[in-house]
Amino acid sequence: MEIKIIRKKDSKIANLIEKEEKRHQETLNLVASENYPSKAVREALSSIFVVKYSEGRPYKRYYGGTKNIDKLETLVEERVKKVFRINSKKWAVNVQPYSGSPANYAVLRGLLAPGDKIMSLALPHGGHLSQGAKVSLSGQDFEVVNYLLDKNGFLDYKEIEKLAKAEKPQLIITGYSAYPRKINFQKFAQIAKKAEAYLLADIAHIAGLVIGGVHPNPFPFADVVTTTTHKTLRGPRGAIIICRENLKDKIFPKVFPGIQGGPHNQTICALGVALKEAQTAQFKRYTRQIVENAKTLAKGLKKYNFNLISGGTDNHLILIDLTNKEISGKEAQDLLEKSGIIVNKNSIPYDQRRPFDPSGIRIGTPALTTRGMKEKEMKKIASWINEVISNSRSCLRIKKEVKKLCKKFPIP
Repeated sequence: MEIKIIRKKDSKIANLIEKEEKRHQETLNLVASENYPSKAVREALSSIFVVKYSEGRPYKRYYGGTKNIDKLETLVEERVKKVFRINSKKWAVNVQPYSGSPANYAVLRGLLAPGDKIMSLALPHGGHLSQGAKVSLSGQDFEVVNYLLDKNGFLDYKEIEKLAKAEKPQLIITGYSAYPRKINFQKFAQIAKKAEAYLLADIAHIAGLVIGGVHPNPFPFADVVTTTTHKTLRGPRGAIIICRENLKDKIFPKVFPGIQGGPHNQTICALGVALKEAQTAQFKRYTRQIVENAKTLAKGLKKYNFNLISGGTDNHLILIDLTNKEISGKEAQDLLEKSGIIVNKNSIPYDQRRPFDPSGIRIGTPALTTRGMKEKEMKKIASWINEVISNSRSCLRIKKEVKKLCKKFPIP
């Protein structure tokens, strides 16, 4: 990235940008929730739209000078509907949320009253903080009932239905941050209907896969769908709420003026570019490759006797239980980073260790797929991960090998 002006104006910030760029160029980013947006998306993110305040919905603003903002936001809303293949008359879109957690909270406050009951997957089993974790406002403002994965690491729809019937929540949440298998949204819709509950599908991790046709679509089954706009979608850091048309007057006012002020128009602009990219055949090939890479990486790790939660993956991520390797998730994360391989420590279902030093790590393939890596590279990465975990003295040697590989696959 060219930063000539920043370098002249602020050498300290320029130095940090260059160091971060170098870090990414020379390491393998296996963090499942990270990705590299295109140069066009990054260019849009720094556009003149960064200047403008535009509180309110399109064509109903509290500021003057919003003519172009109105056109931009409605264009991006239409692109959202197009990529998810939904009917404009039946679904409403809001691209103003700053990120996924505020988007989820706006939905909860829009559809429920404080103290109402929500049902979601427990955080250590792959749920998200914003879905009712005790440390989050979503878990403090509402009564939360958690469902769990079975002993093999899969969603048990029969048990989820039993729990829903017994607890009678007002809202059920599906969509996760560390679940490596496909989600049956139709079954969740059937469960929600029997419980007379709303269904919220949080597809932050899998939105790109849904658009690319390699994961089941939550439409028309969910009442509300939320997603972040980076991760597999490969856009800027933002969020989207999509709800049934008859629910928008409940939910959208909770975004503004409920929990935030003017939207970040530069982010909406960059999202529009990412959504245009998501309409291409190239994007579909990229999402298919994400899944193929994840499956190949999972197969390689199993060859080295790594214990994968659920035994493998259907999507972009792999959750690994390191108990049999006699190393904690934090220790593995630190060793791998010394080797130029970036992952994140992660709790596993029924984890006996603390969240800050859990038993597992989570890895994903979106960022490396964006760099152009394929099955051959995944097999090599699996062997490197095994070497590092098996022998910490191999870190420096593997770091050199990682750098050589990274040079062949520059960041866009």
